[in-house]
Amino acid sequence: MFSANLLSLLHLCDPALPIGGFSHSSGLETYVQQGIVHNKETAKEFVAQQLSQNICHTDVAFASLAYDAAHSNDLNEILSLDETCSALKLAKEMRQASNKLGVRLLKIFKGKLTGTLAIRYLNTIQLQQADGHYCIAFGILAQHLSISKQDALTGFFYNAAASFITNCVKLIPLGQQDGQELLMEILPMTPQLVETSLSPDKERLGYCCTGFDIRCMQHEQLYSRLYMS
Repeated sequence: MFSANLLSLLHLCDPALPIGGFSHSSGLETYVQQGIVHNKETAKEFVAQQLSQNICHTDVAFASLAYDAAHSNDLNEILSLDETCSALKLAKEMRQASNKLGVRLLKIFKGKLTGTLAIRYLNTIQLQQADGHYCIAFGILAQHLSISKQDALTGFFYNAAASFITNCVKLIPLGQQDGQELLMEILPMTPQLVETSLSPDKERLGYCCTGFDIRCMQHEQLYSRLYMS
């Protein structure tokens, strides 16, 4: 049976979506320059820790909570999540990246969003009453597009894993075969991570590895850079 929701999910999670995600490494460039991530094994550790100990408690948790707020058409909750997300993204480059990606994502789908919570969120961002974040925009759009929450979070994790691994292939560098093998080794983590993220505990927002924040801050001072963050 044809599924319009599946097409919406594929569109929303497409790594090639022109929002600028390819310009950001989430601190990976620092790890590579410092020799911490330098082969397939250390790349796998980086990606696994990013998914399970970082974005699971930050971006995916915010996407999940934003999905619920969108279901309730609760702009005040969205703005509260936006403020908390800004506070938890300690590295300046990561805040800026989240804002740029979020605004571009909302603008791509703007034509399908007339009169929706997503448009109201975009308006508050443009009025500088909110910072705007990719994860929150993703959660709102997923709910608007009638994508199930489980599928949306699965797509979010997949997109993040694929993006991290693409950056590993470029930066370390790794062979394309190594990259695909790494992706296949990482994907079995996804079901449990999604299950954990369906009902995130607000008290655990930002419960992640400080090392990632430190490397992202150090990225701002690298002598040479290929990525914006």
